[in-house]
Amino acid sequence: MPARLPDHTKQELARLSTIALPLIAAFLSEFLMFITTKMVVGQLGYLELAAVGISGDLTFEVMVILIGLLSIVGVLCAQAEGAGEKKRAGLAVRQGFIISTVIGVPAMVLIWNMDIVLVWTGQDPRVVELARPFLYFVTPSVLAVLYFSVLRSFVAALSRPKAVMYITVAAVPANYLLALLLVNGGFGIPALGLAGAGIAMTIVSWTMFILLLIHVYITDDLRGYGVFAGRWKIDMAVCREITVLGIPVAGLVVFEAGMFTVVSVLAGIINPETLAAYQIAVAWFGIPFVVAMGIAEATMVRVAHGVGQGNWQGARRSGMFGMACGALLLATMIVFPVGLTDTIISIFISEDDPGFGTVSVLATQFLLIAALFQVFDGLQAVAARALRGLKDSLVPLWIAGFGYWIMGICGGVLLAFVADMQGVGLMWGLAMGLFTTGVLLAIRFHRLTANRIIRQFHQAELKNTG
Repeated sequence: MPARLPDHTKQELARLSTIALPLIAAFLSEFLMFITTKMVVGQLGYLELAAVGISGDLTFEVMVILIGLLSIVGVLCAQAEGAGEKKRAGLAVRQGFIISTVIGVPAMVLIWNMDIVLVWTGQDPRVVELARPFLYFVTPSVLAVLYFSVLRSFVAALSRPKAVMYITVAAVPANYLLALLLVNGGFGIPALGLAGAGIAMTIVSWTMFILLLIHVYITDDLRGYGVFAGRWKIDMAVCREITVLGIPVAGLVVFEAGMFTVVSVLAGIINPETLAAYQIAVAWFGIPFVVAMGIAEATMVRVAHGVGQGNWQGARRSGMFGMACGALLLATMIVFPVGLTDTIISIFISEDDPGFGTVSVLATQFLLIAALFQVFDGLQAVAARALRGLKDSLVPLWIAGFGYWIMGICGGVLLAFVADMQGVGLMWGLAMGLFTTGVLLAIRFHRLTANRIIRQFHQAELKNTG
């Protein structure tokens, strides 16, 4: 007979799933917005795919870094919920909106001028020229994405993320159809090319934020947290806490996202075919990563709830269980890049494309390597957010710096350019970086929570004997 799960494991699985499943659907849908954009643009040619791929990657990484800083809003909301202090959660959301505006405006300036970065890094001039209109028209989406992330963290912290799921799932076909119309033209609208792809993403991003804002406003039990009731003024104590805890988190995301971005840039330096092949590989291994992100965010909420209640044993159990679930789920997904390689490639580039032969061979190699490292990519995502639930952000930053950049980037550069493995060497560098970071972050969580439980036990003994 199969072994029965212990009751506490069943309960943790149920609570984790309640938060994680809608978030997985939501994160997957957000990622698929970028994939569907690449699908539409890729039909124009491999140069257009490379242009939207690298400019979209850079834009996305800038926003992900800022979302990392803002994720502390979710930690504060989850701990406030665990402690039964609703108004404190609403205050954190309002300060999150203020900080989003402060950091979002400079980010828009950066993305608008991202073509300069492409020139500095030696990208093919044809790719740079094609990327410019996309960058210009995707820039206005930045504030919408940041505001949406604050509200998403809020509802996830309260274990009510279903509205986020519904909105983001609906956004995928909306973005695809709108991009198809604006890129290729139709119904009296001229073909706008890559500018149309940027316009589509901006329109859909603002629509998503407005819909979630309306949901929070009209839902009675969410209004009880006072998100809209309080005065919109800066609370320096809360802003300071978000910033102090969030900057190391943003730094960790810089190291993580920067690793993938640098690999994208290095692939472009090798040649446009390698860059296009890397974009196809990213399109796949981004999927298991965002699945892990749903589990990771849910794990962070569960850990933070435990900390807010003073239940460190429960917080540890939630973190370890989340890491195990993430690793096991991603291990089962290895069958897709291994068994469906040709299908994945055919989605993004036509066999009639002059670069198809070279791109498809490289993409096949990249996808097989990605299948090997995706489990550790998921592990590091869950472990990092479990630590975030403990408000531990500085040491994970240093772990990420070593894993992503020393093992990942430096190792990849040596393999690619010194050992002359080219794009394959860059991918093996990614594998080394993700393995190292995932294992070290998991060990960090294990030791921190074990020490805190032992300390709590000794304090209880001293209190009883005193």
